[in-house]
Amino acid sequence: MKENRLLAKWLNDDLSPDELAEFEASPDFEKYQKIKNYTSHLQVDDLDENAMLSNILSQKKATPKVVPLYKKWMFQAAAIFVLVIGITLVMKFFVPQTQTADFGEKTTFSLPDHSEVVLNSGSEINYKKWNWDNNRHLELKGEAYFRVAKGRRFEVQTNLGKVTVLGTQFNVKARKNRFDVVCYEGRVKVNYANTQILLTHGQSVRFENGKQVKMNVNSLKPEWIDDQICFTKENIRTLLDEVERQYNVKIELNSKDTISLFTGKLPAKDLDTALQIISTTYHLEAKKVSENKIIFDEK
Repeated sequence: MKENRLLAKWLNDDLSPDELAEFEASPDFEKYQKIKNYTSHLQVDDLDENAMLSNILSQKKATPKVVPLYKKWMFQAAAIFVLVIGITLVMKFFVPQTQTADFGEKTTFSLPDHSEVVLNSGSEINYKKWNWDNNRHLELKGEAYFRVAKGRRFEVQTNLGKVTVLGTQFNVKARKNRFDVVCYEGRVKVNYANTQILLTHGQSVRFENGKQVKMNVNSLKPEWIDDQICFTKENIRTLLDEVERQYNVKIELNSKDTISLFTGKLPAKDLDTALQIISTTYHLEAKKVSENKIIFDEK
């Protein structure tokens, strides 16, 4: 502490002769002397406090960037919106699409290339929109009528067989162990088991229990499109299955005659008339036991 006091007085030239002699005798005096000699050559301008204050005030202050809370919510909402759009596009183009027609209904829709499909009652189609123009392939359960736009090969796959076309109109039905294909325009190639057959305008083929039956047709489109159920040499159980699909009803058959074949048409929008035709043809009596259940008994 005494040394610091002497140093302060020495710097101010305020030491007495005795104090100066004592300070010069200290071991650090030489170091202090060198510092004093060096600093004596430095010059510092007088501080102009007013000029400094004016300079500070004249400088443009940077305004802190403050993002309002509502804008943060908007950014988050926009991000969520983009994410939802992305997921929607993935679902739309990459995930398989399904079209169905429940019992008692028909469904009409267009494919990505504007090909038109009409699904009959109790039917389903699955396909993918992604790269459709280069891979026109779909899977069918049940029955459907196709008006195919021209383009690359168009394939309809069923559990019983496959139909391949380029651009035409045709009908495909795959029910239980029965596979039917009718060509109304152009040409179609049908693959069933190890058999391949080419159909042209006005031709049809049926595969059932390993048997093939080829026939000619005169109509321009399937009768069921116009609410007519057409049968050619059908047994009664197949006939009743189709009536169940078209009218969304359950039918119980109590009859020994299940062999006789039916050829003709039934209305698809008039259940009473359809039941009357079946009853007359097979000598049965139809009873409606509830709104959606019918029993056929022998007379």
